[in-house]
Amino acid sequence: MPCWNGSTSDLRTFSSVRPPKAVLMNNPVKLGKPVGDAMNAGALNRKGLKVSGKRSSVGKPVACFGLMVLLTAASLSACGKPPALINRYVLDYPPPATARLSPLATAIKVELFSVAEALNRPEMVYKETPYQTGVYRYNRWRTDPGYLVTDYLTRDLRDSRLFKAVFPYDRSGSARFHLEGGVAEFQENDQPGPWKAALALNVTLLDTDQENIADRVVFQRNYQVQEPMLSKTPQGLAEAMSAALEKASKRIIEDVYRAVQGRLAQEAG
Repeated sequence: MPCWNGSTSDLRTFSSVRPPKAVLMNNPVKLGKPVGDAMNAGALNRKGLKVSGKRSSVGKPVACFGLMVLLTAASLSACGKPPALINRYVLDYPPPATARLSPLATAIKVELFSVAEALNRPEMVYKETPYQTGVYRYNRWRTDPGYLVTDYLTRDLRDSRLFKAVFPYDRSGSARFHLEGGVAEFQENDQPGPWKAALALNVTLLDTDQENIADRVVFQRNYQVQEPMLSKTPQGLAEAMSAALEKASKRIIEDVYRAVQGRLAQEAG
């Protein structure tokens, strides 16, 4: 098996390397453990024969020296490479600018978004064909996609100043409208054409003041964005995904505002 040379570049496989250009956080991870005779010291030799318990003509020092050699060999396993470094990435974009609209006298709460099982992991996912996906082994998001999307949407809604209050999922607070959703796509798309960051969200806005469950659903919509990657690296994916969520967030905020405004106007009329 080929050896990894110990660089911070990501290995999709041991024969394909994609080096990142920026690292937000490095965490050493020790790989490999003793194999072969190192695990059989004092029990079986390479041929599977039991090691004799009798002293050799040289005595105990030889046996001790042999054990030291085996332990040294085990410590130098995995081609002697240093601990791998895990590069962690976050999204980075300014809160999207919204049209000058009058703030609404109501609060909204953003619930934690669910994530498709194939994407519910911190490792960056890439899709090479419609039926094949993989992950960057040494390049990861700072947290799972569901938390990233939820946190940034909450921040953007609060920064828009279009609502009386915006509460995150992990804070107490009374809000009539709740925003729920799920992450259907959050990955690198390598299929023919320029590589892209693929983002797909499904969003549901609920009015908790309604007793009838059917009346609680104000709207349910899907948002999809494919943003070209300027560089074919993990950092390029992080940059493109940031731009994709910025676009999706702007559309979601505007749709939520209009829907809430319409529901309040309907009651007032």
